[in-house]
Amino acid sequence: MTPVELSRTVLRAVRRAVDDGELDVAVPGRTSVTPPGPGGCGDYATNVALQLARPAGQPPLRVAEILRERLVRTDGISEVVVTGPGFLNISLRGTETALVREILRCGHPYGHADRPTGRLVQLHAPHEVRAVVVMDAVARILRSQGALVRTSCAGRPEPEWADILGVDIDAYGTPDAPAPLDVNVRPVPAAPGDPTPLGRDAARWALLHPALHDRPRITADHLVQRESNPLFRVRYAHARTRALTRNAADLGFHAEPGDADLRGTQAAVPETVVQDTHDTTALRHALADHPRILQAAAAHHAPDRLARHLVTVADAVLPFLAAVLPRGAEKPSAAHRARLALAEAAGAVLAGGLSLLGIDAPEHL
Repeated sequence: MTPVELSRTVLRAVRRAVDDGELDVAVPGRTSVTPPGPGGCGDYATNVALQLARPAGQPPLRVAEILRERLVRTDGISEVVVTGPGFLNISLRGTETALVREILRCGHPYGHADRPTGRLVQLHAPHEVRAVVVMDAVARILRSQGALVRTSCAGRPEPEWADILGVDIDAYGTPDAPAPLDVNVRPVPAAPGDPTPLGRDAARWALLHPALHDRPRITADHLVQRESNPLFRVRYAHARTRALTRNAADLGFHAEPGDADLRGTQAAVPETVVQDTHDTTALRHALADHPRILQAAAAHHAPDRLARHLVTVADAVLPFLAAVLPRGAEKPSAAHRARLALAEAAGAVLAGGLSLLGIDAPEHL
């Protein structure tokens, strides 16, 4: 069960409680499930009981218990625990396998809307380099969520903004008819620095990674290939996942979603145990959270949220990659195939996210 499917399952539990007369509320159009916070447990948590308590006229814990009774009887859910003031903490069966299969099925568009929403968004930026790059990234993210987007700039864009930074603007100027356009993309400017000498990828990252209210650092640090550079970590993690796929093919095995979180795996060499202690929980939560991050980045016109999320995914997957391939005389096993599938899923999320930021995801680095 994927996070999207779990959200629908929670809403169906609310609907059943309403139909049974235990809750007197309007069923929400949507609800969110997220990784459990401090004090939580399981795979996902939701605060839907807290949201419904006041309109239902019942204590949040009572609403949570009503929903828990229905959720625990759902196929794919192994346990539901109520914590705190009324959070529902949900444990799933086969969570990792379903998530990885969904990401590999979708590929780079994982987290994108299934179909156009019909929503039209007009983005208008001042004649400033960071503003137009942010607008370009916001437009990409909004389109991934099904919106129709038109972009415009207050003045004629500089040639290098398109040639070097890859900015695509539909129109420029501020027409009087049918109505003047209000600037609605206004991050803190990049001045006095000029990002174009950094090249497309590093320049866009320098402008997009900081929060919109923070002034970006336009320095050569974004070109350095070391761990202190977040852009390098993201692109390196993606390149490593692609290299693992090539290496696995050379060894004669391929990815197959399954349980990648195994410990104490028996190696092929007699009397040898490979103690794998790689907990993939943080990585799985980061991958599962990707659709929500895209929705939030689109809603708030904040590509920095996506950039920071990609750093989270990269930092979660990099320590895990060393355990993907067989070691020494080991032969490829189901665990290795499952780990490769998880690595490829992380690579797909990184590549898809970088693409929405207008940044290349290299196969080799």
